[in-house]
Amino acid sequence: MTAPVFVVEEVPAGPECVLDGPEGRHAVSVKRLGPGEAVVLTDGRGGWAEGVVKAAEGKDRLVVSVSATGREAEPALRITVVQALPKGDRGEVAVETMTETGVDAIVPWQASRCITQWRGDRGAKSLAKWRATAREAGKQSRRVRFPEVAQPLSTKQVAALLAEADLAMVLHEDRDAPSQALAAAELPAEGSVVLVVGPEGGVSPEELAAFAAVGAHPYRLGRSVLRTSTAGTAAAAVLLARSGRWS
Repeated sequence: MTAPVFVVEEVPAGPECVLDGPEGRHAVSVKRLGPGEAVVLTDGRGGWAEGVVKAAEGKDRLVVSVSATGREAEPALRITVVQALPKGDRGEVAVETMTETGVDAIVPWQASRCITQWRGDRGAKSLAKWRATAREAGKQSRRVRFPEVAQPLSTKQVAALLAEADLAMVLHEDRDAPSQALAAAELPAEGSVVLVVGPEGGVSPEELAAFAAVGAHPYRLGRSVLRTSTAGTAAAAVLLARSGRWS
């Protein structure tokens, strides 16, 4: 079993540090860690420290002896998923599984056929939930570089993001429309891949045209049609396997 991961504001530079607050409480009162047990501390931005528990004090204070520190480099090929807003809590499901899979960035997209609307306080709360989910899933999957969850974008803004990518892709489930197999896509060795995942109602013709105008082509996963909350994870797995990041 790999060592549990806890988030800190800054990776400790000294031989000893204290983990307190919510993370310390989770380590002491939930995980019930004790002296001699291994832990990993991370800032979620690639920095990490390995250590062992020296002492557990009270209900929320863990003293850690640090044995090694470092920084995980950013991947040569960065994968961003533009996720159309799903209904209910399926957005958090999508964020959780994409984080566990290894996506580098997630961009919420208010597509024209989305039933869910992010406006005002509701939008702010939903974005906060996505970001909290990415953080917790990053810890659970033992990542030290968590995916960035951006502010929600409009279709025009997504098109601008696609225009800057080294490879721009749109998942499209229409079997009669011309598309390429994602599993056969030629990936760049480095740079950025931006993949658009549409809503349950699909990407509209107008949106497809806007994305095609900036060089984003449609791709298909297979014969079955996946829900929007699972399509990004499945597609990311294909890309990560073919990119060599899973080798």
